[in-house]
Amino acid sequence: MIKCIIVEDEALAQDVIQSHLQKVDRFELVGICNNALEAKELLDKKEVDLMFLDIQLPGMTGLHFLRTLPNPPLVVVTTAYSEYAIESYEFNIIDYLLKPISFERFLKTVDKIVHGRLFTTPPVKEKDDPPGDHIFVKSNSKFFKVNFSEIVYIESMKDYIKVFTKQTVIITKQSISSVEAMLPEKDFIRVHRSYIVSLQKIKSFTSELMEIEKTEIPIGKLYRNEVMKVLN
Repeated sequence: MIKCIIVEDEALAQDVIQSHLQKVDRFELVGICNNALEAKELLDKKEVDLMFLDIQLPGMTGLHFLRTLPNPPLVVVTTAYSEYAIESYEFNIIDYLLKPISFERFLKTVDKIVHGRLFTTPPVKEKDDPPGDHIFVKSNSKFFKVNFSEIVYIESMKDYIKVFTKQTVIITKQSISSVEAMLPEKDFIRVHRSYIVSLQKIKSFTSELMEIEKTEIPIGKLYRNEVMKVLN
């Protein structure tokens, strides 16, 4: 499930987005916040994949709020003002929804999220289609070939991810979920909103942390059961 929150101070707008979410699959609403402070507190407590964020919030604008987050979830901006579109896209948002938000327009955003390799599952390969052993990662206008066997772990940092290998670290502007979709499930596991690790590189683990090479990686609460199931 894609866990969502709504950050919006208008009750009507909250109801509209909530109603739209209830009509589509794969989305779970885990909270509604009236301002940035409430949203920050919720993000600190829960794992959130996607945030529907209004720009005009009391006390702090939505864009200002985004600047304060070291590792924000994916964001869909919701607003009645079209003039913020260019500025908001500096934050690598998924989409910009103008109020009133029709269900037809909302579905286009859902399609972009689900089928745009943001939260997709890798397609099942035919038996005669040999599995790949690498991905290409773009960094500084170049595409670098990275073998799956070389990846130690992947870390998300706001709009970018870091791919850690034994030899180097590659930084690319891409969502961690899009990279997760390209990795073989038998070799990698998502252990936190911000981390994917190679199962072969795990040295030790507890219910809250795991050791990868010389680095400690946190295990997120919402990922813990699945991680423990796989590792045990």
